[in-house]
Amino acid sequence: MPTNRKELTPTQIVNELDNYIIGQTDAKRAVAIALRNRWRRQQIQDVLKDEIMPNNIILIGPTGVGKTEIARRLAKLANAPFVKVEASKFTEVGYVGRDVESMIRDLTDYAVNLVKTEKTELVQAKAQALAEEKILDILIPPVKKQAAPQGENSEEEVNSEAYQNEKTREWMRVKLKKGELDEKMIEFDASSQAAVGMQVLGPLGFDDMGINFQEIMGNLMPKKKKKRKTTVAEARQIIAQEEAQKLIDMDAVQHEAIERVENSGIVVIDEIDKVAGGGKGQGPDVSREGVQRDLLPIVEGTNVNTKYGVVRTDHILFIASGAFHVSKPSDLIPELQGRFPIRVELKTLTEDDFIQILMTPQNALLKQYCALLETEGVKLDFTKDGIKEIARIATEVNSQVENIGARRLHTILTTLLDDILFDVPDKVPANKVKINGKVVKEKLDVIVKDRDLSKYIL
Repeated sequence: MPTNRKELTPTQIVNELDNYIIGQTDAKRAVAIALRNRWRRQQIQDVLKDEIMPNNIILIGPTGVGKTEIARRLAKLANAPFVKVEASKFTEVGYVGRDVESMIRDLTDYAVNLVKTEKTELVQAKAQALAEEKILDILIPPVKKQAAPQGENSEEEVNSEAYQNEKTREWMRVKLKKGELDEKMIEFDASSQAAVGMQVLGPLGFDDMGINFQEIMGNLMPKKKKKRKTTVAEARQIIAQEEAQKLIDMDAVQHEAIERVENSGIVVIDEIDKVAGGGKGQGPDVSREGVQRDLLPIVEGTNVNTKYGVVRTDHILFIASGAFHVSKPSDLIPELQGRFPIRVELKTLTEDDFIQILMTPQNALLKQYCALLETEGVKLDFTKDGIKEIARIATEVNSQVENIGARRLHTILTTLLDDILFDVPDKVPANKVKINGKVVKEKLDVIVKDRDLSKYIL
């Protein structure tokens, strides 16, 4: 998978998503165009760059058709700050719970960690070299070279303690680089800062107030050194990590992180239908419309205080998704509907889609179960008619009971393979188990035909 988002064209993004998600071409195209447009905007040099606003997307479709999966896979494709949040966990300002601005704080936290990881990789070689020197200092403490008096010959210098110490260190350095000392135990000082905790009474925490409490207390309280005894290999990693932290300029990291959030940040708001109010005005619905009103300025563009500084949300891309079983997209307040101009409807999965889902993706369910049982020395063999029968039953149960999309395959396969998963390795003598159409029918037909059983088992 390409690591640089600049290299990914919309076609390549769709091809990458095809490896994990079957169908839903319209949704893939919409997110691919939106992702590429982020990069296109960055290439514009004049004032028009600030005028180009992202076209936010709302994905609509029944549960289990791939809305959340598209968001998850997009996170790995987008080499950019990315956060996925559930709309149902937010409450209106004034109620106990998280307010919508916390999603931008979470996005900024992610960006800081992303940039910090990148900067750490750049200084890793230098940090490793410094770590090796520190380990050498522990194994063979250096001897200061004293200035030789005038008139002394070089032979005495060669025999001096400092010279011999340097030669020994060089010899040990070679052994250390080769990994010959990795299992040797050494004792060293590791920096240890006591975690400072403070409970804040009320709905807001320090993060919500934009205060970096850990940094404030860290500056007041000095870092303590703690004795640790580990192998050389583990000590090298711990010391290298500490040295890398010293080499990184955190002010520059935070500045770059905020810039990335403002220009290429992506927020996926899942379960947006759960805050689409039914207009009752009481009970749990009191704050639903309030959450929508609070989302408006964030999506349109506002300034949010974070512990790293102020973040402008004007150019952050928002992707909302929801099943809309009970409510409809039109139940959202009109202003919020207007903030999501691109509306994509995901299609209900068919029997052919289920066959593809079972076989094609890199993380296909059948591949997962085969891998699980291979650890016990048992090979699962699903025949074509067996796979077709599983897909047929999934479609039939979805149409009769409740349409939960591809998640139905999980319940059907768990029920189908229940005996095998329980009996292996004690009662299954054969190394190969064949699952054909006949086996699937025998196991599942009775449950499928009895609608009451289907409700509770499948």
